[in-house]
Amino acid sequence: MAETPGTDRPELREPDLPRTAKVRQKALRTGWTTGTCASAAAKAAAQALATGRPVEVVEVGLPSGRRVTFAPERCTLLSADRAEAVVVKDAGDDPDVTHGAHITATVTRGPGSGLELDGGVGVGVVTRPGLGLEPGTAAINPVPREMITAAVREAADTDRQRLTVVISVPEGERMARKTTNARLGILGGISILGTTGIVRPFSTASWRASVEQAVSVMAAQGEDTLVLCTGGRTEKGAMALLPHLPEVCFVEVGDFTGAALRRAAGHGLSRVVFVGMVGKLTKLAAGVLMTHYTRSKVSTELLGGVTRAVGGPERLAAEVGAANTGRHAYELWEEAGLLRPAGDELCRRVAEVLTRFTEGALRAEVAMVDFTGRRVVAAHPAGFAGLGPDRAEGGRG
Repeated sequence: MAETPGTDRPELREPDLPRTAKVRQKALRTGWTTGTCASAAAKAAAQALATGRPVEVVEVGLPSGRRVTFAPERCTLLSADRAEAVVVKDAGDDPDVTHGAHITATVTRGPGSGLELDGGVGVGVVTRPGLGLEPGTAAINPVPREMITAAVREAADTDRQRLTVVISVPEGERMARKTTNARLGILGGISILGTTGIVRPFSTASWRASVEQAVSVMAAQGEDTLVLCTGGRTEKGAMALLPHLPEVCFVEVGDFTGAALRRAAGHGLSRVVFVGMVGKLTKLAAGVLMTHYTRSKVSTELLGGVTRAVGGPERLAAEVGAANTGRHAYELWEEAGLLRPAGDELCRRVAEVLTRFTEGALRAEVAMVDFTGRRVVAAHPAGFAGLGPDRAEGGRG
């Protein structure tokens, strides 16, 4: 977005999500959520229990009403009143950590009537509020719960018998280490997820949903300061900057600043701290609240305007405005001794955008870190980041 010199109140924009997060010459293959796989495994086991023989193919319904079929990897009668089935998750072309997981359903028949659903090995346990599930229960989200229940009831009459369905994922605890589950208070394994039943390849929508969920969990703990970080490196810098805040306050926002702010304002939070590098900050300063690379570019022209605004010479401003990248502009500021004042001005503009986006509901503070993510080099206001007027650069950690 080009900037008019002297203008630092850009139009606020939150572009639509890209269809996929990578552009490919051929269509990307969709996959199945853990919730869909669990419903298929549960139905196969329930059907095997009802008929007394293993099931080779099973059909389940998606929330849309569409019907899909699965061939279980394994379906076994363990006893006259117990059966087990395994469906291997195929995430399509999505880089999903649960791709290849053996989603296992064990169905046990007992006296009485009804259906009980629980999690076993490798399925996390909820320990904090804010996830839409009661603490102490298995991390099987509401839509998958409905899908599993409906699938089992298609195969067995739960009015005349009591069925206990346990969903487990043998590799789940290891897989969960690559997710944010522990931070959200989901311990011991993965979550059984999915709202549509289908995994969209390279789905940025799933990341947005996880960001919104993380904000909700943080708000449910009674915290009022949300710290948004653009990635793993900036998160480490943010934690060093604000060591007194609990881990749940720190959210890797990626491209979804607008979604995070909207959710935070909805929960009545009062303060947001954004910690990022020059590229993301430049996009935000230009008023872009969804910063995916296919929907926004870093405006070095804006950075040229920032250079002028802090009294930089016109030659430098022109050079910054024509820089190849945000990092190139950063390096030009650094060489000219203007990194601190120019960075502070950039952070001020970002804070103004964030506050204006929430219509003043959130007080915004912004820190810019270097490319290691560990050192704060500019901020607005300076005091919160430990940057006094005499400090050219620096920060904690």
